[in-house]
Amino acid sequence: MNHRNTRAEHLLMLLSFDHLKRWERKECKPNSLPVLHKMHVKVGDTIKVISGRDKGKIGEISKIFKHNSTIVVKDINLKTKHMKSREEGQPGQIIKVIYTNSAPIHSSNVMLYSKEKEVTSRVGHKVLDDGKKVRYLVKTGENIDSDENWKKLPKRKLK
Repeated sequence: MNHRNTRAEHLLMLLSFDHLKRWERKECKPNSLPVLHKMHVKVGDTIKVISGRDKGKIGEISKIFKHNSTIVVKDINLKTKHMKSREEGQPGQIIKVIYTNSAPIHSSNVMLYSKEKEVTSRVGHKVLDDGKKVRYLVKTGENIDSDENWKKLPKRKLK
């Protein structure tokens, strides 16, 4: 009795995602595209980190990764890199590495922040009298989605 998989069975096993661990497996739609999670923050929002190493820091979102719900915030979560000395007898260096401004953090570790009132708040949605749907801060009632607060990114074309 031969317990070896044929090449076709092996390829099917690799494509099925069953061999991956639960935390490595991505949720997929029927057409096998990863699920893009709805996020409470957008590019250009001012946020405050509520948990983690950088707790209490305030910054602006520069990039969003919807497939794993992570965000990149300017000058927050900077990584360090140890550099060897170039010449003999010289000490090495420790440099702050900037990864597209900083490394990504999970969106659940941040809350929207009001600069005027200096408070963090959850986000709410409401429809204005002119029919425009906007996001607002629940604690202060301040609208977030105005032209000066949020810069829109160009839409990507799908292939």
